[in-house]
Amino acid sequence: MVPDPQSPSSNGAQISPFIELGRADWAALAPSMPTPLRETEIVQLRGLGEPLDLREVAEVYLPLSRLLNLYVGGTKSLHDVTSEFLRERVESTPFVIGVAGSVAVGKSTIARLLRELLARWEHTPHVELITTDGFLFPNAELERRGLMARKGFPESYDRRALLRFVSEVKAGASEVRAPFYSHLAYDIVPDAQVTVRRPDVLIVEGLNVLQPPGPGHRLAVSDLFDFTIYVDARTSDIARWYEERFLKLQRGAFANPRSYFHRYASLTEAEARQRAREIWHTINEPNLLQNIRPTRSRASLVLRKGADHTVSNVLLRKL
Repeated sequence: MVPDPQSPSSNGAQISPFIELGRADWAALAPSMPTPLRETEIVQLRGLGEPLDLREVAEVYLPLSRLLNLYVGGTKSLHDVTSEFLRERVESTPFVIGVAGSVAVGKSTIARLLRELLARWEHTPHVELITTDGFLFPNAELERRGLMARKGFPESYDRRALLRFVSEVKAGASEVRAPFYSHLAYDIVPDAQVTVRRPDVLIVEGLNVLQPPGPGHRLAVSDLFDFTIYVDARTSDIARWYEERFLKLQRGAFANPRSYFHRYASLTEAEARQRAREIWHTINEPNLLQNIRPTRSRASLVLRKGADHTVSNVLLRKL
């Protein structure tokens, strides 16, 4: 599962634009960094069914946060010398990180964790996180367009609004607002907003954030990112994680009468598993194979997970 594109060299060997490091080699890059988070904080950040613990944080995400911090510092230094060259004093703008990957692969947990870790480093005390869920069209509009069964596919998002939002952040606007999405209601909440106020770093997390420009468009939101992360795993593993997460939600959040999925709360375990598999095979897997995974090669860094949901390899794009 080495990200494309690859091409053979003159001696027939495969050439990759990535440096691939195993878990132990990646962890060895930062042997003396103290973990700034407590176990209780990690539990609060952890997604359903994800075995995130202090060791995973120390060996994978702490080194990653340090690398990102170095990239931010390098970008600030480049800004300073460029300003000096132009003989202008222009304020630097937020460093924007995109985090992409399938449903149930753990990208939301990774984005939340990086927000907390980056905020502990010099140069990046103010970190904001936005998810692209807020840029889905409201359910009523999706129904009107016949797209409810394709929610999460690229065409179900207001990509123009997302591009405008990130453009304003990158332009240094003092305050930028995004729509608010409720997972309980499974819909955009009218008159509710998320406000971003000139962060040092903005993390944008979503299924399709690495998509290239669509037909007839010259710019995509991915063109505005300074660093991008793709969370990768085998399709069969993600399908299993999705099914297990669906069962946990069925026993938990779906029991709330206000939940959009409350109708699933009374299903037997066998019925719930069957429904989860149907949703996976008709919606989530096609979206992964057709739209999400093809963007993997566009990432700056790929986190490859093993069957146990922990990161086994890290692939960093060569500079």
